[in-house]
Amino acid sequence: VTAVLLDGQALADKVKNEIASQIEHLSVTPGLGTILVGDDPASHSYVGAKIRDCEEVGITSIHEHLPADIDQEALVAVIERFNSDPQVHAYIVQLPLPPQLDEEAALRAIHPDKDADGLHPINLGRLVMGVDGPVPCTPRGIQMMLETYDVPVEGRHVCVIGRGLTIGRPMALLMALKRSTANAAVTVVHTGVADLGKYTRQADVIIAAAGVPNLVTPDMVKPGAAVIGGGLTREGKRILSDVDESVGEVAGWVTPRLGGVGPMTRAMLLKNTVDAAIANTK
Repeated sequence: VTAVLLDGQALADKVKNEIASQIEHLSVTPGLGTILVGDDPASHSYVGAKIRDCEEVGITSIHEHLPADIDQEALVAVIERFNSDPQVHAYIVQLPLPPQLDEEAALRAIHPDKDADGLHPINLGRLVMGVDGPVPCTPRGIQMMLETYDVPVEGRHVCVIGRGLTIGRPMALLMALKRSTANAAVTVVHTGVADLGKYTRQADVIIAAAGVPNLVTPDMVKPGAAVIGGGLTREGKRILSDVDESVGEVAGWVTPRLGGVGPMTRAMLLKNTVDAAIANTK
């Protein structure tokens, strides 16, 4: 059995078209801010892609590139400027930050209603409580993929590999909520667990977000399960998924190495921005 490919690129393109037509009917032009500190090449390419995405759908892009040796006070001053700028409806501080800066304090300084990444402690708290707020982009994108491709989730067993703030932890919370394409039995494991396969083989849906290349192999997958590679590792020019490509021979659904979760994460950033702009006009 060959797995159904969960084509994140095709779905992201569809979402972007929907966002573009939605923006045409809004009384306000949504604005997405990006704050980039220093010259990390991966961060540069991410932010560049986000700015291009904005142009494609008609979102105004407000970008601030700060020197690597900036101090906390100067960074927070820029964050506070974005908080009070009415043209910035949502924004991100691109992580990782240089070592002299306090990431947690920077995230806390973002106004929760302008938090495009959904990573402010108040928004993570809203997710814990199951109340509305911006949902972290990658978990939101993965949930939409599961929904679009009719992967059964409700009442099923979802195994999340990874406990990071951007994917693993919020993904587990989202899957356990009493909502559609959720309401699952959720197990969270990580690289500190010796025998991951013992847990993953019981799962109907595996979401790998550990950032370990080819961590999930076919022997760890129940035949017919859905397997999603959320973690990525760069090896020179190549991008490697947490899910070995041979998993497609066993799984019922699988994300491709390229064009899986990544495009959906970026599309959800745009969606969170439009949601923030609409909430701001109410």
